[in-house]
Amino acid sequence: MKSIINNKTPYFFIAPAIILLFLFSLLPIFVALVISFTDIDLAGLADWSTINFIGLQNYTEVLSDEIFIKSILNTLFYVIFGVPLVIICSLGIALLINYGKARIFKAFRAVFYMPSITNVVAVAVVWSYLYNPQFGLFNYILELLHIPPVPWLQHPVMAKVSLIALALWRAIGINMIIFLAALQGIPKTYYEAAQLDGASDWKQLTKITLPLLRYAIFFVSITTMIGWLQFFEEPFIMTKGGPLDSTTSVALFIYRNGFQLSNFGYAAAGSFILFIAIIIVTMIQFRLQKKDVDY
Repeated sequence: MKSIINNKTPYFFIAPAIILLFLFSLLPIFVALVISFTDIDLAGLADWSTINFIGLQNYTEVLSDEIFIKSILNTLFYVIFGVPLVIICSLGIALLINYGKARIFKAFRAVFYMPSITNVVAVAVVWSYLYNPQFGLFNYILELLHIPPVPWLQHPVMAKVSLIALALWRAIGINMIIFLAALQGIPKTYYEAAQLDGASDWKQLTKITLPLLRYAIFFVSITTMIGWLQFFEEPFIMTKGGPLDSTTSVALFIYRNGFQLSNFGYAAAGSFILFIAIIIVTMIQFRLQKKDVDY
């Protein structure tokens, strides 16, 4: 009897986490899947009898929606340019802080980490003033350099670049901490042996540091990719998806249709398309990492 209780003890410890995962993750996913095959709207929440099963109609309509297609292209733009920039910048800053000898490098940890824990609304307000075409700091600096003002949030392409710059500034901190932890876990003996063999700093970086950081880089790349595929806060607060839906992401498209237009079934269909895309991208990354490890 005692052995049976002991065998079940671990399940009692993980039960709260499993229950919360089921209630707030798995169950909502299942409910959203069911909703995506219906025409549920605000009236349907009050009276379930008005809900009709429409099959794949939401999926066919959302895939032919010009704004949804545009949001996919915008999201790909964010991912293609944002993810590499976040990884390169956060890794570069982590290397500088880890190997920096001056005491000021310790303060840089807090300086670069602070934006990631700052409220996004407060950040958006400050950056809105910085991006202001007439009175913003950025255009003021350009004016001092005799460079024409830039329409940071008014031009379709420039607006996406501006949002990427803001998101990059906010995302560096957390990934920098992850890379710092990985760097400090590399044994010093590897570098001492390399120095005895006359290896340059570049050789140590490319032959020791980066190969031993591959798991940290893999983790950061996955989490960063998922985060940028769900890019929402910056375009929602800064541009509302404009101008001309040039900054509308898939997540913002889903929010508009679900919470502003009350087309819950339509929004659920879009969310599942995004969900499947995230799963596919994650599986591809895992497959590439596995090949790299096997090699």
